[in-house]
Amino acid sequence: MKADPAAILEHLRTALPGTTLALRTNPGPSAQHSILVERESLVAVLQHLRDAMGFDMLSNVTGVDWPDPVKADSVAVVGEGGQVSHNEGFLEVIYHLFSTENRVGPLVVRARTADRGDGAHIPSAVPIFRSAEFQEREIYDLFGIRFMGHPDLRRILMWDEFVDHPMRKDYIAPDDYEYEPTPHGAVVEKAKAHYPAADSQATFSRASD
Repeated sequence: MKADPAAILEHLRTALPGTTLALRTNPGPSAQHSILVERESLVAVLQHLRDAMGFDMLSNVTGVDWPDPVKADSVAVVGEGGQVSHNEGFLEVIYHLFSTENRVGPLVVRARTADRGDGAHIPSAVPIFRSAEFQEREIYDLFGIRFMGHPDLRRILMWDEFVDHPMRKDYIAPDDYEYEPTPHGAVVEKAKAHYPAADSQATFSRASD
């Protein structure tokens, strides 16, 4: 059964007074609406959804980079009941929750960082849903969101020396492909700019053998 985020939103407002929540409507054909939660209230909301409303499974956690907050509002449109406003770019974490007992879901919950810089942090969901552990590490690795309270926050896809976060929309891929074990095609041409011609010739000859 499909979750009813509008009804769940009203329940949360009654059960957790003082929390800042907003309904976000999806204008697309899926009409998969969501609840936007102020990050300070995220842990309390997730805990209540699990313990009091039966949403016991967190199936997916993902991130989105929104350098332009106006574009974010065109994808998840401000619905009835107010909004969590942003005057600058931010990063967003999106959670998909299911109730296995009641066979309800997904319920989509959103939370946003203060900005894309020093304020790019959000509470970890791991203490409530252990399934968030590796997914939050992936979001940290690719988007740079720091999950406060995560038990082991470190890169999971990129190597430790990797610089930056490749899923950010302003990420620029380097020309130096020294970690590419078998450079070929356009990669070879980019890499040649960083190495002397003689060394490059030997390196690329070995790689093609």
